[in-house]
Amino acid sequence: MTVSAASEKHPARVWWSNASFFVGVHIAAAIGIYYYPWYSVPRATLWLTLFFWQASSIGVTVGYHRLYSHRAFRARLGVRILVACLGSSALQGSIKWWCLRHRLHHRFTDDPVHDPYAATRGLLWSHMGWIFFKPRYERMNLIDADDLDNDPVVRFQHKYYIPIASFFGLALPPMIGAAWSDPVGAYIWAGLLARILAWHCTFFVNSLAHWDGLQPYSDENTSKSNLLLALLTCGEGNHNFHHAFPHDFRSGPSLFDWDPSKWLILLLHELGLASGLRRARDTDVSAALEHMAQHEHARGHMHGFEPGYHAIPEGGFAREEDEPVAAWAGDVWTLQQALEYARAGKTVGRCTIIIDGFVVDATAYLGEHPGGAAIIRKYSVRADPGKNAKEGATPKSEEALWKEASWAFHGGLNQHTWAAKRRMRELRVAKLSED
Repeated sequence: MTVSAASEKHPARVWWSNASFFVGVHIAAAIGIYYYPWYSVPRATLWLTLFFWQASSIGVTVGYHRLYSHRAFRARLGVRILVACLGSSALQGSIKWWCLRHRLHHRFTDDPVHDPYAATRGLLWSHMGWIFFKPRYERMNLIDADDLDNDPVVRFQHKYYIPIASFFGLALPPMIGAAWSDPVGAYIWAGLLARILAWHCTFFVNSLAHWDGLQPYSDENTSKSNLLLALLTCGEGNHNFHHAFPHDFRSGPSLFDWDPSKWLILLLHELGLASGLRRARDTDVSAALEHMAQHEHARGHMHGFEPGYHAIPEGGFAREEDEPVAAWAGDVWTLQQALEYARAGKTVGRCTIIIDGFVVDATAYLGEHPGGAAIIRKYSVRADPGKNAKEGATPKSEEALWKEASWAFHGGLNQHTWAAKRRMRELRVAKLSED
């Protein structure tokens, strides 16, 4: 469905409360700065502004984004409480609200209907236009929220988000500023202005990071890498790498990529406050770089075709299809053999799925999957077809055995990248016989 068709079917409604608050903060900050310009502000207040801007940004990048949205690492209770408080001060919604929409963005990147801040709808829309309209997320039910619902910090922050955010984002700065007799200036600068800086720097990741920059790892979507953006967002500038490998706790594979958030996570790990740091495999990163180098070389030889991402045509995505794969030279299994393979691993939780007629053992990938293990297990082959099946009998229909995963893998539930498709092919263990 195109944007226009979707708009005709479900006209967007202005989100007046959200829009009024967003615009109101900008107006109040502008008036405050006009009557209280920077040269009349105590130096301590300016330092406090920088602190609250960066602290709230860290709360979003380390907490909301990498810890909670992508489960890129695990953190102790104290760290989770701290990032929840810092993230609340950014006034960008609760952890649950923010994460579910961000996961939807990764599931359907650039989709003008299902991506909450799709870059394909224009720079202004992806930056802040989406804030002004009430959302209608028709595929939100596909997003796993169990981990968020099971976290007591997330539940508490979601329930009491407004008072928590109001305190840390707007009340605390003037309380601190009162220590040097400047509560008003601290409210204007470290409260209102710092919130605006945190807002727009976060929004830059949705807009500028999908508009201008390099694409060394993938050109399947509009994500770009931009050093300037990294400097403004505590390290979120290598956005092309992030979209290629969203489960990685790093925004870039190199230790020297500008990524303060990555360095902080590493410090937490060294202190024993963070664990389970997830990284993309070096072989996958190298393969992506080599693939893009070959891709750009091939493009360079096409007359009138410039390297880089081009606009998605109306009605579809300019997604690259799977590379040609040599004829399968491995095992060919019957349906019964596939069942026996799944049953053999029942005690260790083996997870096998059927994609494009191949038996894929996803057991080793469960911990790596950016969308969580639950969604893969939902499509796994069931060793026990049901209570009503006779012992040793083969069910009459394949539906009784598994949910066909091809539709889900090829865009129904997620727009998998070239790297993900390559990983899936590595996990194939047999071809399912058509007999």
